[in-house]
Amino acid sequence: MNERVEQTKINQAVWGACDSFRGVVDPSIYKDYVLTMLFLKYISDVWQDHYDQYEKKHGDHPELIEELLKSERFVLPKDASFYALHEKRFEAGNGERIDKALHAIEEANIHKLRDVFQDITFNSTRLGDEAQKNDILRHVLEDFNRPELNLRPSRIGKLDIIGNAYEFLIKNFAATSGKKAGEFYTPPEVSELIAELVSPDEGAEICDPACGSGSLLMKCGRQVQAKFNGSRKYALYGQEAIGSTWALAKMNMFLHGEDNHRIEWGDTIRNPKLLDTEDTLKHFDVVVANPPFSLEKWGQEKAQTDKFGRFRRGVPPKTKGDYAFVLHMVETLKPKKGRMAVVVPHGVLFRGAAEGKIRQRLLEENLVDAVIGLPEKLFYGTGIPAAILLVRRDKKDKSVLFIDASRDFHPGKNQNQLTEASIAKVVEAYGARKPIDKYAHLATFDEIKANDFNLNIPRYVDTFEQEEEIDLRAVLAERAVLKAELIELEAKMDGYLKELGYGS
Repeated sequence: MNERVEQTKINQAVWGACDSFRGVVDPSIYKDYVLTMLFLKYISDVWQDHYDQYEKKHGDHPELIEELLKSERFVLPKDASFYALHEKRFEAGNGERIDKALHAIEEANIHKLRDVFQDITFNSTRLGDEAQKNDILRHVLEDFNRPELNLRPSRIGKLDIIGNAYEFLIKNFAATSGKKAGEFYTPPEVSELIAELVSPDEGAEICDPACGSGSLLMKCGRQVQAKFNGSRKYALYGQEAIGSTWALAKMNMFLHGEDNHRIEWGDTIRNPKLLDTEDTLKHFDVVVANPPFSLEKWGQEKAQTDKFGRFRRGVPPKTKGDYAFVLHMVETLKPKKGRMAVVVPHGVLFRGAAEGKIRQRLLEENLVDAVIGLPEKLFYGTGIPAAILLVRRDKKDKSVLFIDASRDFHPGKNQNQLTEASIAKVVEAYGARKPIDKYAHLATFDEIKANDFNLNIPRYVDTFEQEEEIDLRAVLAERAVLKAELIELEAKMDGYLKELGYGS
């Protein structure tokens, strides 16, 4: 590398590229344009960098260069590169040209990028009339042509700078997108905690049935890399219901070099796509998810006749789909060894009726391993506290570990944040599986049964701080001393006032 590349400068440059849209388009919409343009810029830089290297070595053999380019991770058609678009930025039709370039890239890489750009069009009236749209897109092309956004591998090296920049953008969009943010992003600290708790092994098949942008899945993949000397022997699977978010996950995987993945688009509950056969769900070593909280209209009307048998333990309420996701995940665990972690609202732990019966069945089958309470205001779009429910098919006994981590966080104005220390504390307590005063409790099955299968954390972890007893005799004695001091001070004050001529 010829220069030191700083992640913060690249992050600032890509965030600055949003300025062309601000005030014209809502952030929930323009995030797709910015992220797609970053994707286009990156693959263009990688392609051009490799082409230049091949030409330097084999300039006299263009046919050899063409063959070498075919071995790349992707193919970039000549007229579809960022630089071809940038060159024509002052001409009319920027939106149409960008759309054609994206479709050409998709066609050339159909196995990796099929349908990824179908929900994004730069030739949209959402950007204004033709003149305004053309002007906005010209500025965007110029923003991404800044020197800081030269993303050639020969400049940035092997560091995951582009992947980090993509995650930076997604996080910042989540912070400004209100309730919609929960649809595509789990805070990285929560993802890190979940990944460490499930601790995938080398060779693991890992699934997220509500994968959003794919960040939680990739955290699990990085756990394998960290544990096994950079090994990429794992496979990532996911499903996402929202088309634009599914495309986001596909691009995110691509930019992080996660080629061993399968991300499907569709409603996981109504139409699961990760199957072994037409009537058999695929099973996984590890399943993780942060599904939408208490989803209404989740598909109860079809649950009774579910051909996969996911609701044999009971059908969740029509207006609360939390247990629909939990039951789906349980059914996709590999027999005798699968494990899962799912983020749930606290109501899942104690609500009665149908949910209470499902919870009882899960406990009677000895599937629930631990319940971990999280701080409030961790998740984008909601301030309510949540919990992590851990399930294992290889439990050694029928106890359930309860951890109350709700007080361990770094406070923020809009979002609280888990710290490295708080994550480490939870992971250590989960591994030790022992009682910790005012923090963790290992409950027996009989204890939980006596509580009518209620898993509400305060029933098991007593965080009450005993107030110090007040010594009334000491308080009265101190009061008498203070009264005497006050009388003395008032007498002195009267004397001073008389000396100054104010006394009677």
